[in-house]
Amino acid sequence: ACSITGNFELAQKVGQRVIELEPDSCGRYVQLSNFYAGIHQWNEAQNIRKQMKSKGIEKAPGCSWIEMNGIVHQFIAGDRSHIQTEKIYMMIEEMCQRVKLAGVHVSGTTHVMFDIEEEEKEHSLFLHSEKLAIAFGLINTPPGSPIQIVKNLRVCNDCHSFIKIISQAFNRTIVARDRSRFHHFREGSCSCRDFW
Repeated sequence: ACSITGNFELAQKVGQRVIELEPDSCGRYVQLSNFYAGIHQWNEAQNIRKQMKSKGIEKAPGCSWIEMNGIVHQFIAGDRSHIQTEKIYMMIEEMCQRVKLAGVHVSGTTHVMFDIEEEEKEHSLFLHSEKLAIAFGLINTPPGSPIQIVKNLRVCNDCHSFIKIISQAFNRTIVARDRSRFHHFREGSCSCRDFW
């Protein structure tokens, strides 16, 4: 809430206090680190990550799963281990082209938590696990059929916006269960009404 309202000083205080209350909670460190990265305070973000490392606290990688014909397929961001990797990445390209044609999506690169070039940030967003799982679903299900995925973390703003457009561009209902809720994407909108 502090990030949305722009009250960065309060966000810092609350973040530090929450870490004091839950010093072993990975999520609290990641949240504060991501906050700092979101306002381009890279040194502060790095200091939080160093604290995590010194305490032996590790962040779980973002994973998405999709079940197809009784087999669960797992994807990790940037994953190239799947047997259909080539087709998946070709579908990612098609998805990106359709999103660009729609002309309404702007990459939310503020959610890339690394100090890298803007083009690299955009590229890394295209490889988030939920996008890979959805690409796999688009390849392996009949046109018009629903796609259901599960993600272990919260869907980022960029992916949320992207999936809304994909649902319309491919005429699909996409159900994504993330850490906090079910998202039902249909005809370019989401059941959460962009509040999650």
